[in-house]
Amino acid sequence: MRLRARISDDLRATVHGGPIDLTPYAEPPGDPGLLGITPDDPAWRVHGHPAGMLIGGFAALMLQSLHPLAMTGVDQHSRFRTEPVSRLRNTARFVTMTTFGSSVAAEAAIDWVRRIHTTVQGTAPDGRHYSADDPELLAWVHTAESYSFLAAYQAYVQRRSRLTPGECDTYYAQVAPVAKALGAQNVPRNAPEAHRYMALMRPHLRATPAALECVHFLRGFGRTGQERLVARLLMNAAVGLLPEWARGELGISRPVTIRAGWDRPAGTAAGRVLGWARGPSEIHAAARTRLASSARDA
Repeated sequence: MRLRARISDDLRATVHGGPIDLTPYAEPPGDPGLLGITPDDPAWRVHGHPAGMLIGGFAALMLQSLHPLAMTGVDQHSRFRTEPVSRLRNTARFVTMTTFGSSVAAEAAIDWVRRIHTTVQGTAPDGRHYSADDPELLAWVHTAESYSFLAAYQAYVQRRSRLTPGECDTYYAQVAPVAKALGAQNVPRNAPEAHRYMALMRPHLRATPAALECVHFLRGFGRTGQERLVARLLMNAAVGLLPEWARGELGISRPVTIRAGWDRPAGTAAGRVLGWARGPSEIHAAARTRLASSARDA
């Protein structure tokens, strides 16, 4: 069991930075959370699947990088080259807090991000002004993320646990309030709207030198040989979730036989090992306890 404990400790240190403060998830009793969801809801199931979130997170970063203005903001203001783990932790903390945390904790996380966004602005290489609090950029970042998380869940969860088409629609509707609270407008609220949005955005997306550098960095991500191996397996799995045109833009040549015959099984295996090592989620347990108080009161 020492191997399990070691992997679990490494995973917690990488994603959370150490011991997790469960107070924002467990209190106050009865608080429904920002999204008002329960463990049976699509948003809880998608965001609670560790492999899907890791693989979907890598896919989201690659997809988001194809928006020149969004990528310029990351390139000019993010410390992803020098502090990549910190960026991972901030993203993981935000998604986890807004999904499973109390209403107050979720709103505090959103307020923190909005304050950061006010400082992220500048001029892109093509002369266009950009700002991280631009409603259109926020809609792109949110939709690319939601699209990727859902695709990863559907690909890497056990077949019997996959969402139905109706539940996929519900997932988009349940996570939309987070984007709206951040300042996004006209975000998709069901799967057809998400696919139409992606099609409408296609002419505006391309791989800039900064995007290519970012993807190259991600493919070599990791502080140790073990981390780099796991990251490469997850990145290869994430590549299979991207639309074909996105792989082409990023110059990623990964034949379908390799994606299906190696990347998908390897990603599944890596995800199961990580899920086994993590065990039951402390965060989910704390959130269930908080919600159960409401049920008992009712």
